[in-house]
Amino acid sequence: MSLQLTGSPQDTDLLLLPWAVPLEEWPDGTTVALPRGISRHVVRFVRLSSVVYAVKEIGSYTADREYRMLVDLNRRDVPCVVPVGVISGRRSDSGELLEDALITRHLQFSLPYRALFSSTLRPNTAHRLLDALAVLLVRLHLVGFAWNDCSLSNTLFRRDAGSFAAYLVDAETGELHDRLTDGQRRYDLDVAITNVAGELLDLEAGGLLHPSIDAVATGLDLRKRYEELWDTLNRPIELAVGERYQLDDQVRRLNDLGFDVAELTATTTADGRRVTVKPKVVDAGHHARRLLRLTGIDAEENQARRLLNDLDAFRADLELPFEDEEIVAHQWVTEVFEAVVRAVPNTLRGKLEPAEIFHEVLEHRWFLSENSGSDIGLQSAVDSYITNVLAHKPDERAVLDSRTGLATREHAPTTMDAPD
Repeated sequence: MSLQLTGSPQDTDLLLLPWAVPLEEWPDGTTVALPRGISRHVVRFVRLSSVVYAVKEIGSYTADREYRMLVDLNRRDVPCVVPVGVISGRRSDSGELLEDALITRHLQFSLPYRALFSSTLRPNTAHRLLDALAVLLVRLHLVGFAWNDCSLSNTLFRRDAGSFAAYLVDAETGELHDRLTDGQRRYDLDVAITNVAGELLDLEAGGLLHPSIDAVATGLDLRKRYEELWDTLNRPIELAVGERYQLDDQVRRLNDLGFDVAELTATTTADGRRVTVKPKVVDAGHHARRLLRLTGIDAEENQARRLLNDLDAFRADLELPFEDEEIVAHQWVTEVFEAVVRAVPNTLRGKLEPAEIFHEVLEHRWFLSENSGSDIGLQSAVDSYITNVLAHKPDERAVLDSRTGLATREHAPTTMDAPD
C-alpha cells in the first residue's frame, strides 16, 4: 500500500516527512519543541514553510473519525484546531505497518491549559481561564457536541482581543448530535470537572500549582460558571410588547457573563400581548464591522455592540423576525438613531460623538426604567438625558498627537481640570 494523504493540505511538503519512522523516533531536526499536555498518543510538532503542524499517531478508524469531527466543528464555527488531513498507508523500511497520523494546524500563540496552571498562575487569572473553558463547553453543547474528555491537556488557551478564549484540540472521543439531552450534558460536564480537578491535583503533587489554587474547588467552580451561562442562554424571557427595559436587562446579564448578543429571535404569543425573546450569541470582535455594513455608522466595538443590541431589540419589538436585516437597519437608523441625534441641541453636540451619545441615552433609559418599574420610552429618556446628563458634561475636542500625528480626543479644560 502506498502512502496516502486524505484531506485538504496546502503544503505538499507534508508528504516528505519521515513517515516510515514511528513518530516517537522522529529526529530532533524534524520536530519543534512546543508545550503540550498529557496525551494517550504520541504527538509531535513540525514546522513547514513557517507553519507549525501537530501530528498525532492514532488508529485508522479513529484518525478518520476525528478528522471528520473537527471538519464539522469548524463548519459550525466552534473554537477548535483546524484539521489538515490524515496520513495512511505508513510502513517502516522493514515493512512493518505503522499507525495512521492525524495532522492539524497548530493554533498560533496558544498554550495548553495544563501548561498555564503549571506556572505561577495568579488566582484571578485562573478564574478567567475557567470562565473561558465554561464558555467553550457551553458553545460545544449548544451545537450538539459531547466532548466526553475535556481536560486541561486537550484544551488550548489564547488571548482573543483582550479577552481569554479556550479551544478544543482533541475530538477523538467526541460525539456530534442534533441536540444533546440534559443527561448527555451533565455527563460531559461531570467528566470535565473530574479531569480538571484530577490534573490540578497532579500538578499540586508535583509542586507546580500555585498554593492559593484549590484543585477540587476549582473543578466545582467550573460547574457553577457553566450552569450560570447555560441557564441564562437557554431561559427565554417573556415581556409585554413595548417593555424594552426587561430585554435590556437580559442582554446586560449575557454581557456580564462574557457573551455578546449578535441577534435576537422573537416569538409572539397567540393573543399578541407578549413576546418571548431568546438571544443568539457569538464571540466579541465583529460588531463594529456588522454595524458599519448595516448602517454606515462607524463606532468603537463596545458602542457598536450596544447599538446592535438596540437594533435587534427594535426588530423584535416590531415583530419583524423574517424581514430583511438591511431593511430593518435602515428603518432603525431613520426612526431611532438619527431621531436621538437630532434631538440634541447644536450647542451640546460637541460634548460627545453621536454613537457615544446614543449609547448613553440607552443606558439612561434602562436606569430610569428600572427605577420606575416600566419602560419610560425613548423620547422621555432623551429629554431627561439631555437636561440632566449631557448638559453637564465637558466638551470633547480633537487634538493632534505630536508624537504619532494621529487625531485623539480630550476633554476641554474646566475649572476641575485647571492646574494649580
